[in-house]
Amino acid sequence: MASISIRNLVKRYGHYTVIADLNLEIADHEFVVFVGPSGCGKSTLLRIIAGLEPITAGDILIGDKRVNGVPAARRDIAMVFQDYALYPHMRVYDNMSFALELRGIPKAEIDARVKKAAALLHIEPYLDRKPKELSGGQRQRVAMGRAIVRDPKVFLFDEPLSNLDAKLRGQVRAEIKALSQELKTTMVFVTHDQVEAMTMADRIVVLQSGNVQQYDTPEAVYERPANQFVAGFIGSPTMNFFAVELRGDAVVFSHDGAAAPVNAVGHARLRAAGKAVLGVRPEHFAVITDSSDGVTVTVKLVEPLGSDTLVHFDLAGTSAIARVDPALRPKVGDRLKLDPQPGKTHLFDCSNGEVLR
Repeated sequence: MASISIRNLVKRYGHYTVIADLNLEIADHEFVVFVGPSGCGKSTLLRIIAGLEPITAGDILIGDKRVNGVPAARRDIAMVFQDYALYPHMRVYDNMSFALELRGIPKAEIDARVKKAAALLHIEPYLDRKPKELSGGQRQRVAMGRAIVRDPKVFLFDEPLSNLDAKLRGQVRAEIKALSQELKTTMVFVTHDQVEAMTMADRIVVLQSGNVQQYDTPEAVYERPANQFVAGFIGSPTMNFFAVELRGDAVVFSHDGAAAPVNAVGHARLRAAGKAVLGVRPEHFAVITDSSDGVTVTVKLVEPLGSDTLVHFDLAGTSAIARVDPALRPKVGDRLKLDPQPGKTHLFDCSNGEVLR
């Protein structure tokens, strides 16, 4: 197996820079997810690792080998694509065995590898079928099986779940995570879905405009976002953001001269800046019933989800969402008193979005 080192990577198309001076270290056996909005450079970065895109400057190392000029076929990687990329005229067995046959591997070993991968992915009953006879989830398993039989140093996944329905996505997502734990192989997975990133990754690379915004464990990215972009991208529903300022020794929501206090935020982090952006995740609003603390809001929309309920409201001129106990049974027009929970808020610089610590 192998680690991946990306050093001072630059990728340009003509005069347009997609990736500028990117550095990244992926450890051996690690499952890393690249996540970010469309056009952030995540698929380009994956294709560069695969050898499908040339680089403008910098170095790519797989293990201790520099692979800048090494063609994809000689990098000992396997890639699973969004559209499966199966040969339609071949049986499942032949799709999985074809690359091994080209290498001249003995038939007995090929058969053993194919059957082992098929058992691992629960696709033994489909080995004699053609891709058109399979569902989307079954085709994706075949594509993964074709990668597994090659026993590569690195697995690369390019948004492999995007063509599946919601239920099947969750199922295949769990299977890929279990597969990574069983194979103990370095895996790099690209997605625009932050739920996939959070549930699958050992570490997440959050990308924006070809730049790494944060590279850390899912827990750290969620609980300690490096900036406002990361905070707003990771989490569903997204984090709420409000303008706040320091007035005397109190932190208040600042909107149209209003001065509703924010009791969960001390003034120490605001002392130098005076103003900031307050971030509060929907689940970190407490519903207050027995004190004068908190701010009163009017419920605009209610989304019952079974295990919890999402309440939409306006606060300090901003649309916001709180996640509340379904037993509360809120209705449109109800008045609720909410307060951000101490220790669960985030402050970001108004000018550059960086976190204030």
